[in-house]
Amino acid sequence: MILRSIALAGGLAGAATTSQFPEFSQQYLQRLGGAVDALGEVVADFDASAAASDLSRDEALAQMQGTSFLERRGADMTRSINRYTQLSRDLETLEGQGPFMRAYHATSFTDGEIAQAAWAAYKPAVPMTFAGLSFAAVGFLLGGMAVKLLLGLLRMPFRRRQKA
Repeated sequence: MILRSIALAGGLAGAATTSQFPEFSQQYLQRLGGAVDALGEVVADFDASAAASDLSRDEALAQMQGTSFLERRGADMTRSINRYTQLSRDLETLEGQGPFMRAYHATSFTDGEIAQAAWAAYKPAVPMTFAGLSFAAVGFLLGGMAVKLLLGLLRMPFRRRQKA
């Protein structure tokens, strides 16, 4: 009876955790869109400056050398351009997707800064949507099974051996 109660508690913990994914992923997606917009402006401004000097982006980056400031600025722009490219790809994958497809594409939640910012502003709630309840059901099953498996492994050394 105690083991079932512990498994039930594990299931409830799993349900409470996974039921939060639909709303958290929505918050992440909103912040991702904002980051792509902001980085897009920076990249577009850099590209416009390069074009005004009859340079491609790569040529302009290559010319950013000679002083430590220019080299640092070139490295910063390269990081910004790479981040913009990655986040744009992630946004393209996630945008317009419902919570189930966002879970399917969970590998597109690549940016730690955005995830931390979304988590810092996130307020857990009891989800009363189909998606939230579905994620809760999956979490309940996974949490309960994980606790039962863990308890089974812990009990193994204490089981009596049967005579052959």
